[in-house]
Amino acid sequence: MRKTLIFSVCLLFCISIFAQKPVKVACVGNSITYGLGIADRERDSYPAKLQQMLGEGYEVGNFGKSGTTLLNKGHRPYMQQQEFKDALAFAGDIVVIHLGINDTDPRDWPNYRDFFIHDYHALIDSFRVANPKCRILIARLTPIADRHPRFESGTRDWHGEIQLAIENIAKYAGVQLIDFHEPLYPYPYILPDAVHPNEEGAGILAKTVYEGITGDFGGLQMSELYTDNMVLQHGEPLTIQGKANAGDKVTVSIEKQKKTVVTPSCGEWSVTLQPLKAGGPYTLSVAAGKQKLTYNNVLAGEVWLCSGQSNMEFYLNWSATAKRDVSQAANTNIRLFDMKARWRTDAVEWDVSVLDSLNHLQYYRDTEWTVCSPLTAGNFSAVAYYFGKKLQDSLQVPIGLICNAIGGSPTEAWVDRRTLEYKFPAILRNWTNNDFIQDWVRGRAALNVKKSANKQQRHPYEPCYLYESGIRPLEQFPIKGVIWYQGESNAHNREAHEKLFKLLVESWRNHWGNAELPFYFVQLSGIDRPSWTWFRDSQRRLMAEIPHSGMAVSSDRGDSLDVHPKHKQEIGERLAAWALNKTYSRKNIIPSGPLYQSVSFDKGTAFVSFDYADGLQTSDGKDIRTFEVAGDDRLFYPAKATVTDGKIKVWSDKVKDPKIVRYGWQPFTRANLVNGAGLPASTFRSDVE
Repeated sequence: MRKTLIFSVCLLFCISIFAQKPVKVACVGNSITYGLGIADRERDSYPAKLQQMLGEGYEVGNFGKSGTTLLNKGHRPYMQQQEFKDALAFAGDIVVIHLGINDTDPRDWPNYRDFFIHDYHALIDSFRVANPKCRILIARLTPIADRHPRFESGTRDWHGEIQLAIENIAKYAGVQLIDFHEPLYPYPYILPDAVHPNEEGAGILAKTVYEGITGDFGGLQMSELYTDNMVLQHGEPLTIQGKANAGDKVTVSIEKQKKTVVTPSCGEWSVTLQPLKAGGPYTLSVAAGKQKLTYNNVLAGEVWLCSGQSNMEFYLNWSATAKRDVSQAANTNIRLFDMKARWRTDAVEWDVSVLDSLNHLQYYRDTEWTVCSPLTAGNFSAVAYYFGKKLQDSLQVPIGLICNAIGGSPTEAWVDRRTLEYKFPAILRNWTNNDFIQDWVRGRAALNVKKSANKQQRHPYEPCYLYESGIRPLEQFPIKGVIWYQGESNAHNREAHEKLFKLLVESWRNHWGNAELPFYFVQLSGIDRPSWTWFRDSQRRLMAEIPHSGMAVSSDRGDSLDVHPKHKQEIGERLAAWALNKTYSRKNIIPSGPLYQSVSFDKGTAFVSFDYADGLQTSDGKDIRTFEVAGDDRLFYPAKATVTDGKIKVWSDKVKDPKIVRYGWQPFTRANLVNGAGLPASTFRSDVE
């Protein structure tokens, strides 16, 4: 099948050059093909733009008909329209079909879905009768945005079912599948009415068809993460992937390995190498045709993604230990890839050029891998640096750190669109005015985009935005795991965050194709914000619910007045302890301070059991602080606490029959319970499961 398609590309190319008769391209479809909503559709519809791209050797016909269905029992069957008859008479050498959007109508799909595959095959066969030598491309459906009035009542789900049917048809009908969905999906503003692409969207569709017809995808391309000085994940099969022109033979070489693959018709190729031995330096080369990309000073080691909001972004230069550690940061076995934003989300108004770049997901600066040095480390994440330094010291292998952290960003900005559309669609709708966003976040976003009259103007805090601009482009670059420091922008609504955080982890694990991808996160510190006690306890419970995760407690390093505490070394090293214990099986490393396990009550006294409880003590040698108890009335009173047989004995003279225990239950807490490793206990409340 693949060889046939590549041969067809070459044959048609030759025909277009040597024959006087142009290659006929019939664009068959509905209102999207027609160009509905585009001011000058004769010039700017996708078939018109395709004609401009293909040039004089081709004749492109637009046979789109608004409102038509693929289903022959649908409310307006395409095969009953004059445009269908005209398309048959055109007898295209190439036929491009995009139908199915209107079949999501409740009059159609619920009643006649069983006929869809049959009717699509019939449509394909009819064009083959008209021109037995024709080449047929069928398109995955363009997106339908969540703003569509029937999105949740059926359109979303039926759209997905139709996509699967189209993929099935392409597999068995001997036609080429092209993708109209993914190129548009990250750009919802391109669909002003939630269905029809604007002029820019039509250009994207035309480019997709052009690539499918010619096999010209712009030559050899790699993810931006492939640069000199990079770190590749060692110790497991290593997938290298990229793009090239259809039919190009791609050769990937590193060390003594060489793998070759022929690029398929979609332009995306991948090879899997045998595990690399930790160390280096290696040279990685990727060649396709006359193009060759060479990457030097490459190491093999452990690669971690370090993400979140401003406390992950917080520079080593700003930390409490900067004066001591920045000058000592040189380490050729630590490499840094720092994804800094082009514009900070401070309380400033952005100009029009910035707003346009945001709409095109051009939010991050160009960057490259660098060797860790005082210059590069000083302006890199302090938490990530200390995490990587402890790993490198302990494992004695190269460490690669990818930092992608945006100040003020909410969790929902980092989750992929499909996940939110199916599992939390309410958060997508009218996002700057819905109840899920904090007022200060809403206000900052509104100020940043004040100059724009575009109702669909994008902003980094928008749901999905940072996933689409900062995670999706990483293109599954192999990583070992993730560390995460975020939550300040969601702390006002722990219930929403509990759902969002699980979706975030699920989203990223799906993106990297690893259901066990380690995900270690920081529990918020202490500050005088009332909601933070409940939020910290929620984070503790999330750790128990999400497998292959771990939580670094930071409340003992908080600042009552500053949301950006400067003590970052301990936080990075606590995250590293989780990785060393769970990911690298260093069981001698204690990963956590005491974590609430259970409580029992006897004669007016509570006995609290903890995990990681060896050596229970206080951090300052004083009495244990901040325990409280309550009875059935849920009125809490300060309690005394002592260590007894590996448990904490808690009681209060004011509560004769305690039923609930809580600890560290203050926004900014002076809690002082630690274990033998000196790691602090987490905030907890015993009656919240």
